[in-house]
Amino acid sequence: MTHSRWHLAPLAALTLGAASLAQADVSVTRGATDIPDGEATHAQDITVANDKLAFALAVESRPPWGVPRGTLVDLAAVKGGEIDLDRVAFADFIPNNWSAWPNDSKDVEVVEKSPERAVIRVSRNFGEAMVTTTYTLDADSDRVHLETVLDNQGDESLEGIRSGFTLWPDTGYLFGVPGLGDAKETEASDALTDRMVAYDQDWAFALHAPYFDRINYEGQDMYLEHSLKAGESRRFEGWLQVVPEGDLAPVVANEIERKNLDSGEIHGQLRDGDGEAPANGLVMIEKEGAPYAWTLADDGEFSMSLPVGEYQAYATAEGFANSEPVELEVTDGSERELTFDDMRGPGTLSLDIRGADNDTPRDARLTILEGQQPPVEFLGKQTFFTELDPAGHAELKLAPGDYRLGVNAGAGFTSREQTLEVSLDTGEEIDKTVEIERLAEPNDEHWYGADLHHHANVLEGTTPPDMVVRAQLATDLDLTFISDHDSTTNHDTFGKLSAERGVPFIPSIEISPSWGHMNPFPIEMNGELEVDPGTDDVQDIIADARRLGAEVIPMNHPYNAYGYLQNLGDGKVPGGFTTGFDLLELNAEVDNEPTLKAAHRLWDQGTRMYFTAGTDTHDAWNDLTGRIRMMGHVPGELTPRAFARALKDGHGYATQGPLLSPENHMFGDNLRLVEDAKGEWTVNATAVNGLKEARLIGQGGEVLATQSLDGTDATLTFEIPGDAKGWVALEVDDADGDTAWTNPLWLERSSKTDYLGDKGGDDEDA
Repeated sequence: MTHSRWHLAPLAALTLGAASLAQADVSVTRGATDIPDGEATHAQDITVANDKLAFALAVESRPPWGVPRGTLVDLAAVKGGEIDLDRVAFADFIPNNWSAWPNDSKDVEVVEKSPERAVIRVSRNFGEAMVTTTYTLDADSDRVHLETVLDNQGDESLEGIRSGFTLWPDTGYLFGVPGLGDAKETEASDALTDRMVAYDQDWAFALHAPYFDRINYEGQDMYLEHSLKAGESRRFEGWLQVVPEGDLAPVVANEIERKNLDSGEIHGQLRDGDGEAPANGLVMIEKEGAPYAWTLADDGEFSMSLPVGEYQAYATAEGFANSEPVELEVTDGSERELTFDDMRGPGTLSLDIRGADNDTPRDARLTILEGQQPPVEFLGKQTFFTELDPAGHAELKLAPGDYRLGVNAGAGFTSREQTLEVSLDTGEEIDKTVEIERLAEPNDEHWYGADLHHHANVLEGTTPPDMVVRAQLATDLDLTFISDHDSTTNHDTFGKLSAERGVPFIPSIEISPSWGHMNPFPIEMNGELEVDPGTDDVQDIIADARRLGAEVIPMNHPYNAYGYLQNLGDGKVPGGFTTGFDLLELNAEVDNEPTLKAAHRLWDQGTRMYFTAGTDTHDAWNDLTGRIRMMGHVPGELTPRAFARALKDGHGYATQGPLLSPENHMFGDNLRLVEDAKGEWTVNATAVNGLKEARLIGQGGEVLATQSLDGTDATLTFEIPGDAKGWVALEVDDADGDTAWTNPLWLERSSKTDYLGDKGGDDEDA
């Protein structure tokens, strides 16, 4: 039974509100948060603030992703006495790597409330364990102290769990743990320090986690892998630091202070060739060849403390070439003055992407393959998209230098990636046209593709809706699609932009309980959930998806930590087993082998559950939209519901590149064979990067036959063995190792007597 215990002074003493934020005192308020754009909206929620920051705990508001109530859902800087926008989806303690969190109670206590300090303690159960997190904010402090005790009160040991604090922004960019590169998930042995940062030009939030030994999601989760025997407990300590601009100098200063490190200082100025201070200038610090931190140059002036050690420093700014790096040796108490006085400003590259055969505009994704890429993302991108209007056109402001750009207009599916080499000088304007040769036309055979798992800018999604539409058109998808977490707020924008380009839009929503996500589609525009994904059972959630008009309900990433089949097997799904799902997702972000095996087991049983496919993209600039997609066969008018029905009937395949079209038997259809008669299945295959191999798969996932391939086009003719039963399917690889997986062709074996009876005495072989 869910309950909350309150230890609060009278409400009048708590409602200090934003008016007091110009002072250094700490305030504690109960009710809907004063943090703009905040999600803590319930009368029982708590907001804590001082003159540097404000945060809110969702005591009764619903946190995202099925996380139990009691988590921190809002975090903002305070600037000039005013609370800035909330910048996070949530920040919490995760007991075991995003696993479904069995939870049925919480205890919220205001331990201390004074002008000098606020201390809030939140206790929640994780099955038989207790997770008790204490939040402490001192007056005039820019950081929240976090302390969590994980106490195993059960009879069984918790083995190999991954526990720790998380920080998930709902806007901006990520600067992961220095030294760990771009790894999504890795051990932390190469880490240069113990913090990650979420940031934009006008704010930065740092999670300091000295206990950690591994990360997930590029550092948004900072974990310790450990075990807890029955009766044991472990303490975790961390800090959430809030900086009112995108400057990491205060973050490094905090590290120096809390670790009591010896340090020195650098300071100096930035100037362009005309002696002017460049706008948005900064100095980047590298350590051991990896980005370590940066500091902003206000009016061209900068200063920063660094721990004792060896570094490199260089200056840059929006559109400016990086300066030559300077070697730094920082000793205790040292000071070093640096002057960067010949910074070179941008040039302009104007691009038009056209079809090689008909000169029509082509949507495209443009990526810097070689050349300067901005080290801090608010200074610019390394990926660009052509405009929606005029189609096929892009204007790129780039730092001077030599570049090689990749041009993707359906690359790997209907065309090959093109490259463009260009050199830009400061102030130069260059016009270029790139022609794209279209090598495959799946629409001619009524095949259409969609990326059926994609996010925009809700929660941790960072891509505005117009950019998602541009990204989906750039990779030659035929329908647009959005599935934000538990939200339909972007439907109207997607519908309008898609209609302007004459492309069908599939409205969806990613319903996100911690035990299994799902993307019902198409649903009614702007439909809202009536269930609570954090508490309701699977049957009620699926019923609500049907109420919203869903033709199909896919089971997203079934075997990851928040996949239905994984948590069903672990006994963590409220309501347990259901037959309510229609599709199994092949997902670009996970290992799909368990899902493929599950599909084969279901097909062995005669269960007609088919594939869907999507990239699960949250950041269209850094992840490739459409790199896996679902192709559906729609002979008539292409509408969202017709596309969904095609997938529900099995008339589709998932692909990372190869394109398929059956000649005699459609995926998902029945093939009737007499007794042990052999069958024949002919499918045309195209891969713009070259075909390599095709496999006929049968019951149990057994490979029944293999064909080696070359060239870009092939007609695959497979003999279906006389002893093959139940189903067959195809897997086709291209030369790059990308695969297409078909839905099954169902085999129906009948006796000759039955067959002749059905045929009115005709004894022709089936």
